[in-house]
Amino acid sequence: MNAAAIKFLAIVALAAVALCATTQALTIEPRSSWGAVSARSPSRINGAVEFVIIHHSDNPNGCSTSQQCQRMIKAIQSDHKGRRKFSDIGYNFIVAGDGKVYEGRGFGLQGSHAPSYNRKSIGIVFIGNFENSAPSSQMLQNAKDLIELAKQGGYLRSDYTLLGHRQTKATACPGTALYNQIKTWPHWKDI
Repeated sequence: MNAAAIKFLAIVALAAVALCATTQALTIEPRSSWGAVSARSPSRINGAVEFVIIHHSDNPNGCSTSQQCQRMIKAIQSDHKGRRKFSDIGYNFIVAGDGKVYEGRGFGLQGSHAPSYNRKSIGIVFIGNFENSAPSSQMLQNAKDLIELAKQGGYLRSDYTLLGHRQTKATACPGTALYNQIKTWPHWKDI
């Protein structure tokens, strides 16, 4: 092996270690942390899905403390199960302003977040309204780490497609500022 090949392999190895360290640092708060009510008849998804759909909750002020975030997540679940008649909170995961990722439905369960995509996607919602300003860098990184974790765990295809909710139906979601952010991420496609 020549010096260039050895250097290349060393860089790849360092990148792999850095990636593992990053995603291992991500902690997903369980449903019990926000007081989730049990789901009615959850539907399992077998195998890796092909899409990640990004949403915003459209709460004007978002949340910055765990107590605020947990209260908002519980309210979203109540709305989804009550008014919308979903079996559970519609999203698989919630990225919150307190620096945490919360389990919604979790991996391997069908969400109710994007008609025609629910059986083949992971739905990730950012708490807040991101029409005019983007989420914090921490929130954005948490979502990226969550996507990588989904790939590593076999829940998401390695050739997945990333979409904003507005690409799946007529809506302003996930807000223009957040949408402009995800358009720069790997795997985003203009469909």
